[in-house]
Amino acid sequence: MKILKFGGTSVGSAQSIQTLLNILKKEGEVKAGADQPVVVLSAMSGVTNLLIAMAEDAAKGNDFTPQLADLEKRHFEIVKALLEIRDQNPALTRLKINFNHLEELLQGILTLRELTPKTRDLVLSYGERCSALMISKIAAQYMPAVFVDASEVIKTDSSFGQAKVNTELTEQLIRGLYQENKGKVLFVTGFIASNDEGQITTLGRGGSDYTAAIFGAALNASEIQIWTDVNGMMTADPRMVKKAFSLTELTYTEAMELSYFGAKVIYPPTMIPAFLKKIPIVIKNTFEPGFEGTIIQHVCKPSNLAIKGISSINNISILNVEGSGMVGKSGFSGRLFSLLAREQINVILITQSSSEHSITFAVSPGDTERARRVIEQEFELELLAKKLEHVDIEKDLAILAVVGENMKETPGVSGKLFHSLGRNGVNVRAIAQGSSEYNISVIVSSHDLAKALNAVHDAFFVQLTKTLYAFCLGTGNIGKTLFKQLNGHTQFLHDNNGIQVKIAGISNTRKMVFNEDGISLDNWEETLNQSNEQADLSTFIAKMKDLNLPNCVFIDNTASPKPITFYEEILKSTISIVTCNKIGNSGSYQQYKTFRDSARQHGVDFFYETNVGAGLPIIRTLKDLMNSGDRVQKIEAILSGTISFLFNNFKGDANFHDTVKLAQEKGYTEPDPRDDLRGTDFMRKMLILARDAGYALEASDVSIQSMLPQASLDATSVDDFYQTLIAEDAYFADIKNRAEADGKVLRYIGKLEDGKASITLEMVDENHPFYMLSGSDNIISFTTDRYKERPLVVKGPGAGAEVTAAGVFADLINVGAN
Repeated sequence: MKILKFGGTSVGSAQSIQTLLNILKKEGEVKAGADQPVVVLSAMSGVTNLLIAMAEDAAKGNDFTPQLADLEKRHFEIVKALLEIRDQNPALTRLKINFNHLEELLQGILTLRELTPKTRDLVLSYGERCSALMISKIAAQYMPAVFVDASEVIKTDSSFGQAKVNTELTEQLIRGLYQENKGKVLFVTGFIASNDEGQITTLGRGGSDYTAAIFGAALNASEIQIWTDVNGMMTADPRMVKKAFSLTELTYTEAMELSYFGAKVIYPPTMIPAFLKKIPIVIKNTFEPGFEGTIIQHVCKPSNLAIKGISSINNISILNVEGSGMVGKSGFSGRLFSLLAREQINVILITQSSSEHSITFAVSPGDTERARRVIEQEFELELLAKKLEHVDIEKDLAILAVVGENMKETPGVSGKLFHSLGRNGVNVRAIAQGSSEYNISVIVSSHDLAKALNAVHDAFFVQLTKTLYAFCLGTGNIGKTLFKQLNGHTQFLHDNNGIQVKIAGISNTRKMVFNEDGISLDNWEETLNQSNEQADLSTFIAKMKDLNLPNCVFIDNTASPKPITFYEEILKSTISIVTCNKIGNSGSYQQYKTFRDSARQHGVDFFYETNVGAGLPIIRTLKDLMNSGDRVQKIEAILSGTISFLFNNFKGDANFHDTVKLAQEKGYTEPDPRDDLRGTDFMRKMLILARDAGYALEASDVSIQSMLPQASLDATSVDDFYQTLIAEDAYFADIKNRAEADGKVLRYIGKLEDGKASITLEMVDENHPFYMLSGSDNIISFTTDRYKERPLVVKGPGAGAEVTAAGVFADLINVGAN
């Protein structure tokens, strides 16, 4: 025999009630001679809140009749929709009697201007009474159905609003009722009961679920089914964690822990009768009945998951009681929490410092001021004697709890939890863990709760992809190519790296657009152009911070100095940075150090591989050498793809003017080629390398030999510059001819040795490792203590949107790997 409980949404409309009846026919196996199911019903969705509002309006002297008329109409319409006309009158008559009694009750509240807990319970009972009565009449068309008012068989004390059940008497009455109605389907009112005097009481939060468990325990049911509007219990709140998924099974302990900390699918008291009788509880979805749902039982199959779920309570306050008078004081905690219990203040979480100098506990916001007041009254003498401080209160907080029985046997759970929170800048205000190790609870800011839930969910459920939220500045060649590469490798990232990249924001110099669900890379350009938001860098940064997304990355694909001014602020907001913009790291040494320190202090990444060699692994190679204890003796490099291209093509009959023009047409140079040819870009790269090698150099410390005559440097425009190249053709031809005559090639080489950096134009022969360079290749040679006889050489393309975007792509994926 099964117990089937249907929640408010499951009985909220004619369509859902018809679905309920279809489920009942299938699940209940309703047939003559069989043990029939017991069906427990909640009030229709929204009705309980409406009854509370009407009662409170009546107590204030306000008119409640329009709401009452709407309530009556809603029930009558369902009867007319689902019952044959000949059967409608008895059902409508019984419902009308209920509504008349309710109206008389509300009128009495209006007259007295008083709403006691006892009267409130009586008002609320009409939601379940009307729902169960109505559905039993509709079901009678298909099966032998009996309406049962649970207040006749569930007996409680007189704690109105949160009544305690007399289990022995209740089970005896339920068993008698079931025997009397053998072969019939009982349609039972959830939530309501009665005391010894027959006065209506209610079972509190989750009361209808509790009713189902009480009946299940009394009748030794084979299963208790809780039919709701979600696919069982989930790994997290799906409203905040879109990647949350349904759990197949949970133990009673895990389910109770998750429920206690905010999982609203089922409530802890519900499980106690089932837990004692070891009756499985199955959470099912009325609107997707084919889904298996979640089974809660005494023992579950072994799982490889460290945790089963992440639960949360969105709005709590914490009170901190501290002072020297607590240290070594026996009974202090008992006195404090006995006081709160007497005042019926529910304490959600408790943590105490090991020094016994302070106790911190969480309560609901509505209890905060009352708790402070009664504590300060109780401990008035200690406060006057300065043995206790006044109670400190923090509001707008939330609790996040990770739950699972496997936590007890899995090392590193706490480390993973706090790493994921710290990396996303979520400050933990308090921590609690029971000795059972089934639960670790942390208190965080309410503002950070969604980000914290998503970050922790990504950290623990590794079978899912980790989501990176990227905010991209710059839509030039590199930005466009990066989007193309990301779009083309979406499946690869998912399958091989377990990473999903969502572009949450894009900005260029004209427009900006945001979408925290991800901007489609199939038509991002159209989306950006159609945006009504004008580009504004400070607004873009502020919006990125306000969205407060987990695993957030700022990507700077510009060559502008403006974004650099925001880098420190971004890093301090626990947002990682990936940049191909060299200006930040090649500015003052203090600025370079500030960025690195900020990233380290706030636990985020600052990646800039493309600052030196486009997509070549130069920065990463140097970092690995340094981190492993190697010492750099000398670095030699050609780090300008532009200049490499020039000297690899400036030979034979070629002239320098045409070669520079060709490089610009191919996109290898800056808009003004002098930015490359005067060595400024090369200097920035050598400066960054020197700093990463441990030298505190400034730009002025790098010696640069110019390859251009003064007239070319002094030209007032790009067109004038090209004219000077024609005029100085003999100068360039002489350099080329001298090199060729000696069997050498021209190379613009940077060197770092003994803490000194220089860039010079050299002629090298075939014995030099840089002789065979081709195209726009970069090359770098590391001579270190380990690579002394044969230097470590990295060589490859050093310019172009494809390789630079690929370097940014790689940095982005490395953020995801951390």
